Amino acid sequence: MFLISDLCVILESYLEKNEVEAIYQAYLFGAEAHEGQTRKSGEPFIYHPIAVARILAEMRMDCKTIVAAILHDVIEDTETGKETIAEAFGNEVADIVDGLTKLEHLNFNTKAEAKAESFRKLVLAMVQDIRVILIKLADRLHNMRTLGVMTAKKSRRIASETLEIYAPIANRLGMNNIRHELEDLGFQAYNPMRYRILKESVEKVRGNRKEIVNKIQQAIQNRLDEEKIISKVLGREKHIYSVYKKMRKKHLPFSEVFDVYAFRIIVESVDQCYRVLGVVHNLYKPVPGRFKDYVALPKNNGYQSLHSVVYSPYGVPIEIQIRTDEMHKVAEQGIAAHWAYKTNENDGEVLSQTRAREWLKNLLDIQKNAGDSIEFLENVKIDLFPDEVYVFTPKGKIMQLPRNSTAVDFAYAVHTDVGNTCVGVKIDSQLMPLNTVLCNGQTVEVMTAKGARPNPSWLNFVFTVKARSGIRNTLKNLKKEEAIILGRRLLVKCLNKAGSSLEKIPQQRIDDILAEYKLDSIDELLYKIGLGNRIPQLVARRLLPKEVVDSAIACRTDNAGRPLAIKGTEGTVVSYARCCHPLPGDDILAYMSSGRGIVIHTKDCPNSGEYLKRPEKWVDIEWSNEVSGDFSVGLRILAEHKRGVLATVASIISEQEANIEHVETMERESNYTFLDFLLSVRDRKHLADIIRQLRLSEMVVKIQRT
Repeated sequence: MFLISDLCVILESYLEKNEVEAIYQAYLFGAEAHEGQTRKSGEPFIYHPIAVARILAEMRMDCKTIVAAILHDVIEDTETGKETIAEAFGNEVADIVDGLTKLEHLNFNTKAEAKAESFRKLVLAMVQDIRVILIKLADRLHNMRTLGVMTAKKSRRIASETLEIYAPIANRLGMNNIRHELEDLGFQAYNPMRYRILKESVEKVRGNRKEIVNKIQQAIQNRLDEEKIISKVLGREKHIYSVYKKMRKKHLPFSEVFDVYAFRIIVESVDQCYRVLGVVHNLYKPVPGRFKDYVALPKNNGYQSLHSVVYSPYGVPIEIQIRTDEMHKVAEQGIAAHWAYKTNENDGEVLSQTRAREWLKNLLDIQKNAGDSIEFLENVKIDLFPDEVYVFTPKGKIMQLPRNSTAVDFAYAVHTDVGNTCVGVKIDSQLMPLNTVLCNGQTVEVMTAKGARPNPSWLNFVFTVKARSGIRNTLKNLKKEEAIILGRRLLVKCLNKAGSSLEKIPQQRIDDILAEYKLDSIDELLYKIGLGNRIPQLVARRLLPKEVVDSAIACRTDNAGRPLAIKGTEGTVVSYARCCHPLPGDDILAYMSSGRGIVIHTKDCPNSGEYLKRPEKWVDIEWSNEVSGDFSVGLRILAEHKRGVLATVASIISEQEANIEHVETMERESNYTFLDFLLSVRDRKHLADIIRQLRLSEMVVKIQRT
């Protein structure tokens, strides 16, 4: 049992006497607030906040963090409000405690939504004050240590959440001590059988390895002593969850994963790190391709160390980590390293703290672009599991991205506006496709154009959450604008046929319709019309006076009135059916599809007969005189089965300035083959020019538009 007196002993070793007294007053306040409350284990509830405070005290956290830790459940689990805490301990402490409080008193449709929204609140509080997440991690660590009293089902749920969210956050903040313990405890609760078997295997092997470990450790230490390098050589054992992850990731048996000896060498300076590396490589031959310099290029959580794998005289590889004592402290405690001194102006933030603040800024961008709290939670999960790749801007600045990032991910990492207006990219001065996966050391230059916008196809290859959420958010806003414009055109067209207009409709009538449809503005109504979720004829009927004859506003192809003109620039709310691939110049009809807006077909499309059964969904349309853009069309070519036929046909199409989106070949007979192309063309005339040129080829037997 860890009591307040034990906590005070730790605090007195690094805090002022008045600060320890303030923490004791917080304990009295918390004990009174939690009076009569017990944990599942039966012990008084106040023991939990004291234990959380102890974890933070061992990291030498500041006074206000310890006070907030002791009070972290007061708002959530007692009648005490934030104002009372602010009055007693100040606004800073009250804000931290409030940030740790779940949103359980609000109404949510599902538990998942409630959990996700509480996590969103936690992250926003974390952005304001990083100490919020430090207390949350300490809280989760103590809960994991005492998980045994929970039911198996609840234990697995909490363990899953710990492994998916909190252990990765600890890793992202560089807090490896807490991360490793959270992972092992989470693994033990989630897969108790696998944990037990692996633990027994580790303990069994440990005894057999002890002699070899001691010999290698002594050999390294002796060589460093000969070079007069002051150092500590420590044997390092893999954590059980790390062993399990490696077994699963590389599909290896336990014997192969654990058959690696790991050592950590602690020295006094950065220069000595590189000297020690040379000594170790002189003593044992390095394994090619297994050296990583995290001193010159730190990880995104501020972690610094030299990593190398060498061959040992015992036939097994040796993992070596070389770092300074300062780097070692940061590697173990991350953002919490030297926290008590971070406000001293003479001491800058440790690298992990700087990197953490950059990450939090990135989380804020993700939060702004997320559609809802559940999407935000999933995006954060994705963001928590990256391996790094380092690339350079044209000015030489190093940019750190998750491995498998593309040129578009780089553009969004520079700035969201750069990503949104990206039209091309140069990698090492060479023009490259936007979906090119980046490699370490490349220099990337993004080319932008005013008025450019993201392509929805980018979502198929971007890797980072920032890029994905930026693209989705921009497209969502564009789609809304496009849908409102289209909705207005459709509604105005129906009203015009009745001799009216939107401006002539009384505002009170519009307000009544909005209230009936439960919408807040006319733009929302137009948006739903543009997406096909509301039929414009029916909305027009509701807006117009009753004496107007229904037939006067029916938007049918056999009615008088000018059809809706399609220019090809309407965006995502106007799409072209893949079954018939309509082109400018074709006779067309359109169908209002719920959620998609207008879908355009050719009048002779085999599927158009099905749409004619629902006349209320028709839209009378025609091509504008000023159509722009490229349109897809299918072309089937029967050609002689000769070498180079595909290249010949593709060359002719390319000469006519058409783009080949897709091609398939299918042998018909021994002498002939079918070539199925999907082309991008401007209009029917452009297609006719292509067909005319193809017919001139002796290899082409027959051409058919599909």
